Amino acid sequence: MKVFFVNPPFKSEYGKFSREQRSPAITKSGCFYYPLWLIYAAARLEKEGFEVEFLDAPAKQLSEEDALEIIKAKGADTRLFVVDSTTPSIYNDVSFAGKIKNLFPSALLGLVGTHVSVRADETLDLNEAIDFVARKEYDLTIEDIAKALKSGINWKTVKGITYRESDGRKISNDDMPYITDMDSVPFASEFIKSHLDVKDYFQPVATYPEIQIFTGRGCPFYCNFCLYPQTMHGHQYRYRSPQNIVAEFEYIVENFPEVKEVVIEDDTFTADVDRVKKFCSLIREKGINKKIRWMCNSRVTLDYETMVLMKKAGCRLLLPGFESGSQQILNNIKKGTKVEQFKPFVDNARKAGMQVHGCFIVGNKGETRNTMKETLNVALTLKLDTAQFYPLMPFPGTEAYDWAVSQGYLSGKYTDYLKEDGNHNTSMHIDDISAEELVEFCNYCRRKFYLRPWYIGHRMWMSVKSLDDMKRSLKAFGRFKEFLFKRA
Repeated sequence: MKVFFVNPPFKSEYGKFSREQRSPAITKSGCFYYPLWLIYAAARLEKEGFEVEFLDAPAKQLSEEDALEIIKAKGADTRLFVVDSTTPSIYNDVSFAGKIKNLFPSALLGLVGTHVSVRADETLDLNEAIDFVARKEYDLTIEDIAKALKSGINWKTVKGITYRESDGRKISNDDMPYITDMDSVPFASEFIKSHLDVKDYFQPVATYPEIQIFTGRGCPFYCNFCLYPQTMHGHQYRYRSPQNIVAEFEYIVENFPEVKEVVIEDDTFTADVDRVKKFCSLIREKGINKKIRWMCNSRVTLDYETMVLMKKAGCRLLLPGFESGSQQILNNIKKGTKVEQFKPFVDNARKAGMQVHGCFIVGNKGETRNTMKETLNVALTLKLDTAQFYPLMPFPGTEAYDWAVSQGYLSGKYTDYLKEDGNHNTSMHIDDISAEELVEFCNYCRRKFYLRPWYIGHRMWMSVKSLDDMKRSLKAFGRFKEFLFKRA
């Protein structure tokens, strides 16, 4: 039985729409994530013996017409179509899914993703062609639906779905339990090897070409804006064993000679320091640290001793969410960190020999123009290798979204999350600070950060030290310069 997974096209005339990242967009730096959650679900079905087709339309920058032609050519005998979606692209995604249904009216059609997980009824109302929505972590849900179709069992009994009855009633079954045995999850890299091209994907802070994987799901922290823990995977950090992670690293080294770096995409890979240490020890025992580098998301509470072990194990870069330079803002968003922890973290990382990419957000609860300036001042003080500045984009299902709605700060339009060209926008304002001002302030921060004499000198020195770093920087700068030098 055939199952077809589709990451649909969106604004392909402007670039590659990165649907999988936490703030989906066609980014200023050309960042483009692997559709990992779709990959994991597809890999699970393939492992269970199902025939799987997989189309990542944004990866090839396919137009809607081109994508439909491919689906038409490869979709014969497909019993189930699974289509990914996001908040900014939801109207497009629903429309495209409907066109697939027109091509294959007898096939079952379902949507997955963060948005439909918390807006299931609303999504079904957008298009009657949609048979169901799979909510939250959908690997097991899609597997059970596929097995039901294959066995002739009623698929409407499967957990984790919302569907429409013939009389128009919408039914939401109980949630599907989360996967607890994370070592049972197939390697994303094996599926990527068979179905995708690593050169289509780009992480501007990673050494190109890179490959992305998850070593766990869920996050034990409660940042009010963070998308995946609140809409899909929960707050219990369920993770793979160090042995299992190292086995995938070995597979990557053996099967992707062109790949220079592994991007560990867990929300907070360093949440369990003991597991990190065991992983580092194993990867050194196997000698993999001499063959490939890796990077990960981190909290600013990470200690120097662990950083040293990570560096020895091949970790090149850490990505902490600093978010704000105001302690009050950090408290408001439930970050659980302190501003005074920022500098020691960066100093320790540099001392350990690792680079740091800092993440900052403006427009949070309690934000003022003064706190926005505090954030920029902190970013300029820290000796960061790279940084990103985003306006808050509160997505449905997050506490930040509920807060923004309660204050009347949101426009209420999903289309306002992006500009016409697919670049990040924000759909909210803060009191007398307009959405346009929040976006322009982030543009101003980028110019102040990247056009400093210190930073230019630092970047030149890093490029002299590493040819790979120079290539990565030039590739990112090729697109980023268009926005860096642009004045409002």
